[in-house]
Amino acid sequence: MKNYKYKILVLSDLNKMASTTLKSSVSLANMIDAKIELFHVKEHINIINTDNQLSAMRILNEEQNKTKKEIEALVNTVSKEYEVEIDYNFSFGNIKDEISDYIESSQADIIVLGQRDSPPFQLIGDSITRFVLKKFNGVIMISSNENALVPNEKMSLGVLNGSNSTFDTEFSKDLITHTTTPLISFKIINSQKVQDENASINGEKLVEYVFEQNDNAMTTLSSYLKKNSINLLYVDRAKNKTTHAKQISLREVVNKLNVSLLVSRA
Repeated sequence: MKNYKYKILVLSDLNKMASTTLKSSVSLANMIDAKIELFHVKEHINIINTDNQLSAMRILNEEQNKTKKEIEALVNTVSKEYEVEIDYNFSFGNIKDEISDYIESSQADIIVLGQRDSPPFQLIGDSITRFVLKKFNGVIMISSNENALVPNEKMSLGVLNGSNSTFDTEFSKDLITHTTTPLISFKIINSQKVQDENASINGEKLVEYVFEQNDNAMTTLSSYLKKNSINLLYVDRAKNKTTHAKQISLREVVNKLNVSLLVSRA
C-alpha cells in the first residue's frame, strides 16, 4: 500500500457539481501526493417519516443501498478516468454532528468543499462551509463550480494579502512547484504604498497587483483574477501583521469571488 504525504477529505452533498469538486480534489492530490476520501451525510429526517419500526428499517436499508450506489458511480467514474484511488464513506444523522465526528476521526490534512449554488454564508450560523471553517484548523479548499482545477494540468495560483510566511510550510512549497509562473500576488491595502519592484515570496518572483480598500475593491479583484486566468486563490486566514494590509473577511471572499479558494491553516 502506498504511503501518501497528505490526506484529503472531500465533504460532498452529492449535488450536480459533485463530480467537478471531486476532480478538483484529484488535481490537488496529484500535486501534493495526497490520498483522497469522500464523505457524505444524509439527514435522518429526510429519510424516515414513519413511526413503524419495521417500515423505518426497510426504508433505511433501501436508502443506504441507494446512497452507496450513487457514491460508487461518482467515485468510480473519476477514479477510472484519472487512475487514482478514492475511498469513500457515508452516514445518516445530524449533518453537522456527523461531519464534526468524521473530521476528528479521519485525521485529514486538507478538507475540500464544493461551492454552493447560493452564497455559503447566506444563512448565518447554518452554513456547512462556515461550520467547517470554524471547526477545522487545517487547510480548506472551496472548489469553484465554473473555474475548477483540472487533473494533470498546471494551475495558475494567486495569493491574496500574502507574505513570506505564507509559503513557509512544506505543503505550500509542494503546491507552488505545480503552478504556472510567475506567481501572482493581490493585495488590498488601507493606504497607498510604494511597492517593491522585485517583490517575491520565498525567492519566487511575483507579479503584484495592489488595490486600495473601498466599496469596489472585491469587484476589481474579481476582474483581475479573471484577466489573469487564476483558478486557485490562496487566502491566508492568519492575521496579516503588516501595517498596510487590509484584513479581508473570509465571508466576503467566499461570497464575492468566483474562483477556487485555498484557505490556509488557522
